[in-house]
Amino acid sequence: MSKKVAIIVPNPVNGFGLFAYLEACYENGIEAKTFAVADKPVVKTNSGYELKTTNIISELKGHEADYDGLVFACGDAIPALAANAGKPEYQDMFEVIKNFNTLNKKIAGHCAAGMIFEKAGITKGKKLALHPLAKTAIQEGIATDSTSMMDQNLFTAKDENHTTEIIGWFLKML
Repeated sequence: MSKKVAIIVPNPVNGFGLFAYLEACYENGIEAKTFAVADKPVVKTNSGYELKTTNIISELKGHEADYDGLVFACGDAIPALAANAGKPEYQDMFEVIKNFNTLNKKIAGHCAAGMIFEKAGITKGKKLALHPLAKTAIQEGIATDSTSMMDQNLFTAKDENHTTEIIGWFLKML
């Protein structure tokens, strides 16, 4: 049976990180579907390139059990979260992340992903690698200075330059 991963794509997304996850899934025969944290399946990369995703985040709600794992492909998550946290697509994103965690699915992300996971309420007592600017937002989890971290079902990397450190672990554990 082939594995299947859902990739949450914020707007804007870090293209380097997103494509690292997509390429790793492709090379390992794992089906990857992308879900924009937006009201339409189009996002931009941090460098301004427009990308079409498979779908939008609201379409992932209720289908979490159909996937073996979840990835949060970070972008400018800190300013985007500050500006958009109350929007329906962000509320959907937090609910989806929480549902994946409740199902004990593997969850990966880099940069501010630990902060997003914290906001979703899934980090209690778990060690996280995350961007230094996101460390102060961590109250329930344990912010570390590590470049990458695997703790229970969470796989986090400090930034996009360290995604390869967690991708192998994540895919192996699916």
